[in-house]
Amino acid sequence: MFVGVVGVVRVVEVVGVVWVDEVVEVEAVEVRGEMASERASEGQASAEAEREELPFKRIFGKWDISEVQIRDIGMAKHISLAPVSALHTGGRHAKQQFAKSKVCIVERLINKMMRTEHNTGKKLKAYNIVKRAFDIIYERTGENPVQLLVDAIQNAGPREDTVRLRFGGIIVPKAVDVSSQRRIDQALLFIAQGAQRCAFKSKKSIAECLAEEIIAAARGAKCYAISKREEKERIAKAAR
Repeated sequence: MFVGVVGVVRVVEVVGVVWVDEVVEVEAVEVRGEMASERASEGQASAEAEREELPFKRIFGKWDISEVQIRDIGMAKHISLAPVSALHTGGRHAKQQFAKSKVCIVERLINKMMRTEHNTGKKLKAYNIVKRAFDIIYERTGENPVQLLVDAIQNAGPREDTVRLRFGGIIVPKAVDVSSQRRIDQALLFIAQGAQRCAFKSKKSIAECLAEEIIAAARGAKCYAISKREEKERIAKAAR
């Protein structure tokens, strides 16, 4: 279309009518701008449609991860909420330092639930435990379970810890700041341990205990994960 307009402009210049040349040029620019805007809008619409059509945009096919917000800036780059087709990476990042940040945070919780002798190596069993726990969380709170899990991790991660320094023959504890990645590791460990301790010799299922632990940690209420964080921070404060 633009080439045809240019041809008309050349013919008009030969005839000598200058004002027609200016009008045609303005019309050509307007047509080109309208075409560019239409293409841009079509591209945005197609991109949004592709994102909506992703079958793995939701965790367990239910919980949308695009609406989850991370308030802690330090933890944001270590909590992965990228869409995945399956919560099973097969340990492909195990030999790469700090590559665990690329693993979906829900899968990392599933892996933490496999730490005891009852669940070791049973990925499908741990998967079903977390899936059922998320259903219980939604039934009791009506909120997105992934958002509550992220909030629980932010609240349960200790900000201070202690290391052991040797001065001659004396070992002295020293308070240190905890990195964001270790805070996430510790929070997931505390949540999993709290659920396992609650379910041991109890009538409650492990899924119910995990759901209660996540809800309590997300609300900042008294639970195993919060108590362990406070204990570590209290010891570190005494060792400053």
